[in-house]
Amino acid sequence: MSILELTAVELGRKIKAGEISSPEATKAVLDQIRAAEPAVHAYVTVDEEGALMEARKVQKQIEAGLLDSPLAGVPMAVKDNLCTEGLPTTCSSKILRGFIPTYTAEAVANLQKAGAVILGKTNMDEFAMGSTTETSAFGATRNPWNTEHVPGGSSGGSCAAVAAGECFYALGSDTGGSIRQPSSFCGVTGIKPTYGTVSRYGLIAYASSLDQIGPVAKDVTDCAAILEILASHDPKDSTSIRREDCSFTSALRDDVKGMKIGIPSSYMGPGLEVEVKDAVLRAAEALKEKGAHVETFDLGLVEYAIPAYYVIASAEASSNLSRFDGVKYGYRTPDYEDLHSMYKKTRSQGFGPEVKRRIMLGSFVLSSGYYDAYYLKALRTKALIKQEFDKAFRKYDVILAPASPGTAPKLGQSLGDPLKMYLGDIYTISVNLAGLPGLTLPCGRDKEGLPIGLQLIGDCFKENNIIRAAYAYEQTRTYESPAIAREPKVPAETR
Repeated sequence: MSILELTAVELGRKIKAGEISSPEATKAVLDQIRAAEPAVHAYVTVDEEGALMEARKVQKQIEAGLLDSPLAGVPMAVKDNLCTEGLPTTCSSKILRGFIPTYTAEAVANLQKAGAVILGKTNMDEFAMGSTTETSAFGATRNPWNTEHVPGGSSGGSCAAVAAGECFYALGSDTGGSIRQPSSFCGVTGIKPTYGTVSRYGLIAYASSLDQIGPVAKDVTDCAAILEILASHDPKDSTSIRREDCSFTSALRDDVKGMKIGIPSSYMGPGLEVEVKDAVLRAAEALKEKGAHVETFDLGLVEYAIPAYYVIASAEASSNLSRFDGVKYGYRTPDYEDLHSMYKKTRSQGFGPEVKRRIMLGSFVLSSGYYDAYYLKALRTKALIKQEFDKAFRKYDVILAPASPGTAPKLGQSLGDPLKMYLGDIYTISVNLAGLPGLTLPCGRDKEGLPIGLQLIGDCFKENNIIRAAYAYEQTRTYESPAIAREPKVPAETR
């Protein structure tokens, strides 16, 4: 087995045992990045020199017995909306091109303390606004399974990098499914934890009440181990929660006997592709055979999730993105007459079409005369959706659902129809509105060979339930990687 075939935990174990060194693993993955990047474009920044320097430093600490983390020395990647001191952080936007933060996000710092080796920053939809990683100012990321297709978004760069063997794990952020949907499209595993579990300090905000940082990796074991390191109370983040139950790896057991799993009937109706539905139901049957009690149920208010989400998220985005005006950092237009002109031209030139669309929508729903009609109504709907989930979790331990209505669309298909792109988030958005944990893992492939993802949703602070169910299901399958992860080929047009 080559180094790149190892999971993050397996590699960490071999580094600790002295079978592989961190610099050796880092060189191997940097070689893979050089080979696969022309086809995939998962990264916007690769810090080759910094990664090798950090790997050597971490290796010395491991040999001295100063690091005992299961992931010490393992090379990883960071989504480009998480601040990293001394390393560019752009949110894949022209308006932040060249911005280098003076501090590091708490989630990234927690991993660094545990011995993580940062390879670079991954591509994303601009300011995390999109579902395909095509709205990036640096160009689209491509799906490693078929480079004519999108990897999903907004954490498409992180998920594509893991799938293509360009890192052993990565960090993403999830506002309405931005970890879970691209994990589904790229055939990897991703967790969006309960809101407040991971500090948002240093995460450049899209929608503050919905954003949450989480891991993307090859399997459930990796994600559980990473989440244990990420989860911590942070006084710098007012939404951070002090939790006592962060032993996520304790849930890694192949046992779902007696577990009650519900499948929302509305999630399995019109709009869901047949191949996706069949794969999800086969996964449900596999859990049933392992002793889980599985049944369908009615989950109310699902049809209101998308309008409520886009009103709330756009409103918060219009406020959060007002700070990008060309005054203190990032892009400033070279051609302006006065302060007002500088603001207007900088934001017009610096933001892409999708970001402008959401800023305008958010400004509208917050404006005088429309605040009560749209924004407050969306907040009330959000509360009602949470109540529906509370009612469901009084009966079920886990909710099982698709991650997306279909598999990854072709490049260019979604951007021309924004409403269709928004509807693609129908199975993931409610989880963010209710602040719940959600996990996506592979459950099959369609006739074109593209991955299909299974989504497991848990009650607040019950990550261990979805990790347990996911791990049990994972034992019925073997991890598959795309050909580019094994034999990367550079397309002729990029040679």
